[in-house]
Amino acid sequence: MDNYQITCCSTADMSREWMETNQIPFAMFHYRLDEKEYQDDLYASITPEKFYNLITDGAQPVTSQVNTEEYCAMFEPLLKQGLDVLHLTLSSGISGTINSANIAKMQLEEKYPERKIIIVDSLGASSGYGMLVLQALDNQKQGMELLENAAWLEKNKMRVQHWFFSTDLTSYIRGGRVSKTAGFVGQMLNICPLLNVNSEGCLIPRAKYRGKKRVIQAMLKEMENSAQDGTDYSGRCFISQSFCRTDAEEVARLVEERFPKLDGKVLINDIGTVIGSHTGPGTVALFFWGEERTL
Repeated sequence: MDNYQITCCSTADMSREWMETNQIPFAMFHYRLDEKEYQDDLYASITPEKFYNLITDGAQPVTSQVNTEEYCAMFEPLLKQGLDVLHLTLSSGISGTINSANIAKMQLEEKYPERKIIIVDSLGASSGYGMLVLQALDNQKQGMELLENAAWLEKNKMRVQHWFFSTDLTSYIRGGRVSKTAGFVGQMLNICPLLNVNSEGCLIPRAKYRGKKRVIQAMLKEMENSAQDGTDYSGRCFISQSFCRTDAEEVARLVEERFPKLDGKVLINDIGTVIGSHTGPGTVALFFWGEERTL
């Protein structure tokens, strides 16, 4: 079971400590801020506070995906060690990075014909994508071989539920995902959109609520409706947040209260610089295993 290495990208939004503890190599996306290029290095070179304060002050970071050469640089040392690779990518509904990963796969499998590289489109984002990476690791520890693990992920990845809300629409307006008029009205009325990731791995607005308390209750209701076994859900639950830790902790408290059989405490992660470049501050995302996403 140890003849392959699981890898992912920085946009799985798990902490650097988690990646290092679990020995998961990750390819770093990029962002440009104030005419300077940075790697999405899981906050090794900038703090979340500084990053989101820059955005609040008007900075507009521009992101770019992992290129083929960077994937080759991550995969090739593993192949040289005699390991195959199981790589999970950020959703193809959000980024085209899977294309670069597949080109790297073709180039390296030609160079190392005795080795295999399997690319799995997570159809997920942030710590929902991270939740799938963790499950791949669990599967490997339980003895699943490379192809069996990849097949399991393909069969079950749509069961990772992703629900988001945002209390600050500024970055959505700047990025064109919300019109200036709708955004202005939304900000004035304290509108908080509720979104999820659909069956194609795209982020989709689902409803609008006036006020943070209402959108939090609506998100918890979605978890009740779609979590495996409802309020008896006994799996993991992750939250990622963009510089709104207090809101995330309140959601975690309510989840733990409503779902007493959870597998451990809710894990709260920071939304990374690349996903955070698009959400801005004020976003809380909730992830759990549940019904298959069909819409």
